[in-house]
Amino acid sequence: MLQTPAPISLGQSILAFLTRWALTSGFVAVSVVLLALFALGGLTRLDSMAMDQQFRWLSNLHQENAIDDVVVVGIDEASLKEFSVPVAILHRQIGGFFEAMALGRARGVGIDVVLPAVSFDHVQPGLDAALARGMIALRSVAPLVIGQTAGADGQLRAIHPLYTTLTGPEGSGMVLVIKDNDGAVRRFDERIGVDRQELISMPGRLARRLGAPVQHGIVPFYNGAPMPYVPLKEVLGLKANGDIAGLQQRFAGKVVLLGTLLDYDDLHRVAVALAVGDAPDATHGVFILARQLHSLLKEDLIREVPPQISLLLILFATCTWWFKPGRRVYVGVAVAILGVIAASLKLLLAGWALPCASVVLAMAAGLGGRAVWVSLQNAAERRHLKSAFGGFVSPSVLEEILSGRLAASLNGERRMICVLFSDIRNFTTLSEKMAPEAVTEFLNRYFELMVGCIHQNGGTIDKFMGDGIMAFFGAPRDVDNPCEDAFRAATTMLIKLQELNGEWEKENHQKLSIGIGLNYGPAFLGYIGSKDRHEYSAIGDAVNLAARLEGLTKGSGYPIMVSSTVLDSLPQVTGFTDLGKQAVKGRSDAHVFGWKPSIKGSVPLVVET
Repeated sequence: MLQTPAPISLGQSILAFLTRWALTSGFVAVSVVLLALFALGGLTRLDSMAMDQQFRWLSNLHQENAIDDVVVVGIDEASLKEFSVPVAILHRQIGGFFEAMALGRARGVGIDVVLPAVSFDHVQPGLDAALARGMIALRSVAPLVIGQTAGADGQLRAIHPLYTTLTGPEGSGMVLVIKDNDGAVRRFDERIGVDRQELISMPGRLARRLGAPVQHGIVPFYNGAPMPYVPLKEVLGLKANGDIAGLQQRFAGKVVLLGTLLDYDDLHRVAVALAVGDAPDATHGVFILARQLHSLLKEDLIREVPPQISLLLILFATCTWWFKPGRRVYVGVAVAILGVIAASLKLLLAGWALPCASVVLAMAAGLGGRAVWVSLQNAAERRHLKSAFGGFVSPSVLEEILSGRLAASLNGERRMICVLFSDIRNFTTLSEKMAPEAVTEFLNRYFELMVGCIHQNGGTIDKFMGDGIMAFFGAPRDVDNPCEDAFRAATTMLIKLQELNGEWEKENHQKLSIGIGLNYGPAFLGYIGSKDRHEYSAIGDAVNLAARLEGLTKGSGYPIMVSSTVLDSLPQVTGFTDLGKQAVKGRSDAHVFGWKPSIKGSVPLVVET
């Protein structure tokens, strides 16, 4: 027989729509934040930092790859000390270097030393001729590219016409390196002029003259061991000694770059150390140019994923928002993040830069945002439940239910608890003289104070029985000493009753007295009833005896009676009277102790005698 589904009410439809709208709005909010970060460059910087870390990981795997096609000759402190001349007038030494490269059969030569715009023959006659002779000697052997820079106004700085004539129209190139917004060098790009006008670089010029295609991209600085350098004084020493074989052994078929390696001069930050003895945050510019040239010759520059693709990847990663937070989802997303990191490393080796950090952040932001949304939703629901049902169950029970530690099933557990029963003496006779509304108001004022005493001491209200109260201590949450908490609650109830009697006396109401019974023992706790209607309650002999002890207070002169198990659990409590074994209806005799407050220093409590 076919069953028709239950109709969905208008309220349910509206609630479902509002929930979907709130979910969609949250997803849109997280996406907008990520898009704003992407547009403002915040994610780009994060991706760059992540790529630096990946370069460091990969560098440990590729340090066995020695770079042998590009050699750096350095003008270091030791060389300058031997030459005894400043860098500005190293004409003879640089000319000698050119001649040595011609003898060594270098494949190509570039210098990261800016030549002067004017002649220095007035300082030392013959400087220009010495440099020119070296250029002429090298010109017929290998292409030469001299470095050029730009001034603060963006205009190229002039070089003495003698040198530019000897090198030809394709004999110069920029020796500036592009830095990202965080000050680190990561890429090769010649679009550094006004409005991204292309300005030919020294590495780019050399690569073109050697027949290699020139593209823009990220330099794989990780690929290769730190480069050594040959001091300029050593090169000139080989030339002076006529050691042509030594020069060819070091430089034949290789591209040679000459640059300064002076302390605190031309230092830049890169992801990994490029030179032997240099630190990543203090690498000399000539080594960066050498690595750029090496990548141009090897054609292994890393291409960046187009911005449109990056944007789509970020938006797709944000879809983790739609996963309901939970242990399996967290583990799954964590595995996916590790997969993204592994894939980005694989793509780097293949020549593509994936926005790894952006994708990982988007995945974390999506799931984290949903977790926050769920948390806020649960908090709002908890507040609603506390507001709606806080008066139906004790705070401890409600907290356990909301936290999930107390399942809403009919299963229970056996625990040691201290049970409290209290009852108002002669309330039936008193209520006969009052209207039902007045009785209700009367009881509500009384219960407000008594329940407060129980809850403040960690007790749980089991039920109200007319003017009586049943409560227990030690469940659903464990406490150190349930009996101590229960006895403190009982004595506080007497104090509050005294205060309430003072108010009622002014209102011409009759004073009340109460009896309280306490017993400690095992009981079964759980939801008692049917699946459709049940309550969290305690049953067992420990409960029955507590009720009987409360009954024994009538006419005894003791507002509180406790069993021996309670007294044995109380730490250093005085004022109890041993009442011996008392007959208890429905069970064997019980050893009972009575307690009543001292009247010293206080107004006597009203206790029926």
